[in-house]
Amino acid sequence: MAKDRAVYVGPRLRRLRRDLGLKQSDMAEDLGISASYVALLERNQRPLTADLLLRLARTYKIDIARIAQDDGADYSARLQAVFKDPMFADLDVPSLDTVDVSANYAGVTEAILRLYTAYKEEQLALADRRADPLADAGEDRDPVAESRRFLSARRNSFPALDEAAEAIADRVGGMARINDYFRERHKLRVRRLPAEVMSSFLRRLDRHREAILLSDALDTASQHFQLALQLVYLEMGPALDGLLAGGGFESDSGARLTRRALANYAAGAILMPYGTFAKAVEDRRYDVEALSRQFGTSFEQTAHRLTTLQKPGQERVPFFFIRIDPAGNVSKRLDGAGFPFARHGGGCPLWSLHHAFRRPGEIITQWLELPDGQRFFSIARTVAGGGGSYGAAKVTRAVALGCAAEHASKLVYTLGQPVTEMQAATPIGVTCRLCHRTECPARSAPPIGRTVLPDDYLRTTAPFGFATE
Repeated sequence: MAKDRAVYVGPRLRRLRRDLGLKQSDMAEDLGISASYVALLERNQRPLTADLLLRLARTYKIDIARIAQDDGADYSARLQAVFKDPMFADLDVPSLDTVDVSANYAGVTEAILRLYTAYKEEQLALADRRADPLADAGEDRDPVAESRRFLSARRNSFPALDEAAEAIADRVGGMARINDYFRERHKLRVRRLPAEVMSSFLRRLDRHREAILLSDALDTASQHFQLALQLVYLEMGPALDGLLAGGGFESDSGARLTRRALANYAAGAILMPYGTFAKAVEDRRYDVEALSRQFGTSFEQTAHRLTTLQKPGQERVPFFFIRIDPAGNVSKRLDGAGFPFARHGGGCPLWSLHHAFRRPGEIITQWLELPDGQRFFSIARTVAGGGGSYGAAKVTRAVALGCAAEHASKLVYTLGQPVTEMQAATPIGVTCRLCHRTECPARSAPPIGRTVLPDDYLRTTAPFGFATE
């Protein structure tokens, strides 16, 4: 008979204890063991026995699988992802070494992961300060920028939320049963009311009447999303707060915006569980419309979910996502693909994202090339919000979903495209102030650091002429 493998769950046990708000001595007393033994378990210096696993599950009313799942592979994959950063390109760090460190030195592994995340956040903050040198350092931080920085530093990937959401989706058993689930588990009815009764609300939790109220102006996909979102707030509050605890926010608004973004992430994960969705995207070759029909979600919800598929060891194509209004204002921006979004000022008008309003509802594909030679592939399309009844206000926005050129062949949108399409990529810039393409006829401002030539004797085809020094 094969010998059972010892189970080491140090980091997971420590997270569980912290989520429960317990000290090591408190957990030791609850389980009838010594505090020093709890410390050894958390440092992976002792394996978790079957007897202790059952005691944990009974004492804290939690699923055994939540505790017993092996963290080693997850930590190893995350550590290997860190060492792929170009900053470490000159270091020889074999994958076996990262496996060894993650398996035997859980504390060191967690410390490296925390330091790297903090480094990424500070790098993004520094980019913000450099891009806006006139900003008063003493002013309050922009809460939207704080939230975007938090998400970008983590590549908009939160495996803990994916796991919790997948467990909830299994319990619900499909959106057709969600009304029953609310009634059985939370003693809440789901009621759909006319928009005029709901006033300015789309969803409201009415504890007095023990009901979740939804506006009937919402389409089916939006109703499902709002119900999933309410589930997140009812069942995943501690998980959201735990992720926020390491954010270092300088404003309450920044923390609240980020909590809302994480809740939206989790709601999408309930509607499109990671394992099922990750398989479907490969079967469908990342066809957003086909995936939307399969999961009963909107185009935007599905595109948003595609940016989150970076769970260590189960990664799919890394995407970036952006949403703008007709005036070019950015209302949502998510980056899982390393796209250098403009942090201040407008985007490049040569990007098809800004042309999508001329062709409503149509998917527009485009190859993009940045000034440093990086190439990306993007799709853009308009999406609509609001409406739902005659005379109700409707908002049309444009969204773009894109990935690095090396991944584009996996997408249905590039099937049958000749190689010349990629070779003829549209030269775009991040923003005019940072783009040094001298021949661009769409330029709206001169780039930082270039001297503008007088046009007393010569006028170029571009709006500005620059010295060539």
